[in-house]
Amino acid sequence: MEHLFIINPAAGSFDRTKEYTAAIHEICSARNLDYRVEVSAAPGECARIAREAAQTGREVRIYACGGDGTLNEVVSGAAGFPNAAVTVYSGGSGNDFVKLFSEPKAFFDLERLLDAQEVEFDLIDCNGDLCLNICSVGLDARIGTDVASYKRIPLLSGFRAYAVSTLVNVIRGISEHYVIEVNGEVIDGEQTLICACNGRFYGGGFNPVPTADPTDGILDVLVVTKVSRLKVAQVVGKYKQGRYAELSDLIRHLRTNHITIRCDKPSAINLDGELRTSDTVNIRVSDKKVRFFYPRNLTWAVKEPAKVK
Repeated sequence: MEHLFIINPAAGSFDRTKEYTAAIHEICSARNLDYRVEVSAAPGECARIAREAAQTGREVRIYACGGDGTLNEVVSGAAGFPNAAVTVYSGGSGNDFVKLFSEPKAFFDLERLLDAQEVEFDLIDCNGDLCLNICSVGLDARIGTDVASYKRIPLLSGFRAYAVSTLVNVIRGISEHYVIEVNGEVIDGEQTLICACNGRFYGGGFNPVPTADPTDGILDVLVVTKVSRLKVAQVVGKYKQGRYAELSDLIRHLRTNHITIRCDKPSAINLDGELRTSDTVNIRVSDKKVRFFYPRNLTWAVKEPAKVK
């Protein structure tokens, strides 16, 4: 079996290529593993390298060396190939997807990643593009995709970058008109955001649906209706903590395998931090799945829903 490490120099608040490379050579050489290291030179390179490795038909474990965006690219390249398994060797600014596991810090430990077990996860298909974690449209998408503009500013990594992006985008405007088709229903009106969850965490710690399960073939969708600037902080606070049930008049929770969103103009779409733009957004559970490996003895059991107070 080959171990392929794909390093993304653009991940996180600074380039960790030397740090990654040194650790990989030291640990993999000591174990006499068949391994190689590739460094991405441009957006899309991680997906290409992963796809080419998977297309050989040889059993391969692929390590996305970076954060959620890097993992998303690698998963997109390896998805659907039964000989390829994927994980993340964490080093990004958010590292949100792995927060669904009982010990997220274990993904920073290569020794533990090499002693792994596997699970098969669902994927989200959005207009033909794949993502593993969360896809969103509206205010949330604008906030999430603008985070990259702030994350390398000193003291603005992780949640701080997300907070600054939130402030800027709230000032620009909160809601837009969308026509949503889901479960045979049409929802026509001003909405703040629509979020489709396969995983549980994003945006530096937002946990909108704590019970989302990436193996159940279902997307947990939250539709947040138009809110005022005065109320947006309260809504975002409860949304962040997975307490959407406390605001049932403003936030709807839907479970589905397919949702279509029609926008009046091309709108931002957030796919695990990657930006797409379209006036029609088709989000569904993909026919493809991905083998995901993780440090042995970790768990990712579904958590109990937040209690309504």
